[in-house]
Amino acid sequence: MSSHARSTGRLALPLAFVALFGCKERNTESGATESPPVKLDDSTPTATKPTEYRSAAEKVVAQSAGVKEGDLVLISGSDEDLPLLEDIAVEVRKRGADPLVRVASLQLGRRLYDEVPAKYDSRMPEMDMKLIGIIDVFIGTEFGEGRTFKGVPAERMVARGKAAAPVAALARKRGVRSVYLGNGLYPSAERAEQFGVSRDQLSGLMYRGIDADYDALKSTGEQVSKVLAGGKELRITNPNGTDFRVGISGRPITVSDGIISADDRKKGGAATSVWLPAGEVFLTPVPGTANGVMVTDEDYLQGQRIEGLRLEFKDGKLTSMTAKAGLEPLKALYDAAGPGKDLPGVIDIGINSGVKAPGGKALRVWSQAGTVTVVVGNNIWAGGNNEVQFAAFASSPKSTLTVDGKPLIQDGKLLAQEQMAGR
Repeated sequence: MSSHARSTGRLALPLAFVALFGCKERNTESGATESPPVKLDDSTPTATKPTEYRSAAEKVVAQSAGVKEGDLVLISGSDEDLPLLEDIAVEVRKRGADPLVRVASLQLGRRLYDEVPAKYDSRMPEMDMKLIGIIDVFIGTEFGEGRTFKGVPAERMVARGKAAAPVAALARKRGVRSVYLGNGLYPSAERAEQFGVSRDQLSGLMYRGIDADYDALKSTGEQVSKVLAGGKELRITNPNGTDFRVGISGRPITVSDGIISADDRKKGGAATSVWLPAGEVFLTPVPGTANGVMVTDEDYLQGQRIEGLRLEFKDGKLTSMTAKAGLEPLKALYDAAGPGKDLPGVIDIGINSGVKAPGGKALRVWSQAGTVTVVVGNNIWAGGNNEVQFAAFASSPKSTLTVDGKPLIQDGKLLAQEQMAGR
């Protein structure tokens, strides 16, 4: 929930991005199910993109994806992303690899719901299966706006998510190296409005984040990983009413430092995907151990503001989901999903101190240092085994996270490495 783009990117490899953005559907009717049309504002100004993408493109291709001679690379994004996509393609070719660029518009994603019969929602995307069966690398922008999908039946979204699951499964099996650009900071008009910044500011923030010091992120990530690996119980508290505990003993830990290394390729699974701007450490918790409450003061889904989301857990299951306002879209997706939708799936910790909003505004971004995100539902992207087509993301600024009673994050601030080492 924290990031609509993240939910789609992490539920299924978005090769069928124009069909799956929003990513959860199901309908058994034989004819088309028309969703209320959405008028897109053609007057919305395009974000002023950097005149020079080559630095970011080179870093993504050479460092993050590790593209090498002979690789087959699929590059995807929107029509607004064309300058960046072109630079990525050139960087790919400069390394003796072969790029294929796929482009779509914001409108196309919605039209594929409004104008395509619902009977095709459960049909596996064969083109994407073919592509994922031959490519070595996927690089894509997390473009799109949640409000574009307002009013689309949740059942249809779930059906499309299920239909696309084999694509993501094949990607994991083959070890396709996947790089997603955005990670909650893609400069869409909607995202900028929600954060209270301009699209130019958001674009600059994303590109500066991509240009991070990956060696420093790796060092911080390894230190955080060491603290988690030595602990038994993780606790999250916040003045807003959050008080959540979960077991972490013996759980595999992944550091997303922005680079898919040779070691990552050997590990496979979650290690072969990165989200840029990078900087996260995540794990799947011990089943049956989650207890307490997670409160998110404000978030958005399908363009609708959710106020005061409250998730209650007992013995490893979500037992209650309420909100002061705006719960309807999330509840509809939850009701349409299958078994596993009530299971806590991931604990994610942001470690990138370079991700900062102008004027100290709250970002609700996964990678920002000190951000703690609890995922309910699908955790395949994090190395788990819950494939349900539902994911809710709960996060609140200025939370405190402790491991066996000792702080790792205090009031939203990640402890310095020296402090972690001295625990």
